[in-house]
Amino acid sequence: MATAVRSRLPDRRDALLIVAAAVAVNLIGAVGVPFTATESAWFAGLELPAYYPPNWAFGVVWPILYALLGIAAALVYVRGRDAGGVGDGPGSDRDARTARDARVALGLFAVQLGVNVAWSPVFWGLERADLGLAVLAALLPLVVATIRAFDRVDRRAALLLVPYLAWVCFATALNYGIWALN
Repeated sequence: MATAVRSRLPDRRDALLIVAAAVAVNLIGAVGVPFTATESAWFAGLELPAYYPPNWAFGVVWPILYALLGIAAALVYVRGRDAGGVGDGPGSDRDARTARDARVALGLFAVQLGVNVAWSPVFWGLERADLGLAVLAALLPLVVATIRAFDRVDRRAALLLVPYLAWVCFATALNYGIWALN
């Protein structure tokens, strides 16, 4: 699979876009926070797997992961824009393909982010570990597909999603452990 990698550093406008995307994805991710109730009677009554991390770890890890997701999405957007996907028409078949690949990648990104955000209302709001596990089972292949789609546009963006994939795998193991123990 051929991967386009930009060699130039982002200009000031692109740097602001990257920061804005990191903030925006964190804000989207924060939609699930009101549902998170680690002090609820339901959660307190659950048996947790031995590998369950301290609650504060989630508040550290997720903002970092969401920032990486935002940065990755911005890199893909900029690459697609520079290839002619936004504004000017494509200059070549390769540019047209890159612009199209960027649109597809960002569409997948939006879908997986929506599924990600759906987990908190399902797991915490409905108090359903089984349905939370189903959401994660849908999320995992979407994350992998997004990484592959990002890789077609900008390898750096794909690599920025690898820690997210690792954490989603860990979150799936946690959710499974909770479901299995309860």
